[in-house]
Amino acid sequence: MRKGEVRRQTTETKIELRLNLDGKGTYAIASGSGFFDHMLELFTRHGRFDLTLTCEGDVHVDYHHTVEDVGIALGDAFSQILEDKKGIKRYGNFILPMDEVLVLCAIDLSGRSFLNFDVNLNREKVGDFDTELVKEFFLAISRHLRATIHIKQLAGENCHHLIEAIFKCFARALGQAVSIDEEYADEIPSTKGLLA
Repeated sequence: MRKGEVRRQTTETKIELRLNLDGKGTYAIASGSGFFDHMLELFTRHGRFDLTLTCEGDVHVDYHHTVEDVGIALGDAFSQILEDKKGIKRYGNFILPMDEVLVLCAIDLSGRSFLNFDVNLNREKVGDFDTELVKEFFLAISRHLRATIHIKQLAGENCHHLIEAIFKCFARALGQAVSIDEEYADEIPSTKGLLA
């Protein structure tokens, strides 16, 4: 079973997270932000991961520390579970339509962190959620999962739709990348012999 658990505590946040890569898309999430909870629920369902997450953060300030630290904890959980990445497909990509929005996401679990976030979020907020935090979340995941991530907006302008499509598309691409390649189940998918 590919399961992991992360506890992270700072002066700004306290996070407890349990993740199962081979789940059914079930979740119990309480981050302190209703919109962010919804995005994480979409991520969990579309990636077919099981996720339990609680975060007590300084949301009286804003959601920045909560969103960034959840991204760090989630990236750490995936890294912990995947270890040497033996047997995984490594690459994943998806193009996801949502009404007028079209988003592309491509991932390489290469051991090298890079984020290309080519998205125009044309509103400062969706509800009380700062839209600039979407990029911060994916930066944190990229750094702690040590993954190359490309997220590109191909069409659309509704901010809610766009952010929702990004989380769904990322989940689908990541679900592919972490899945087991049965033909190469005992091999690391690199001619270098490691992904680091």
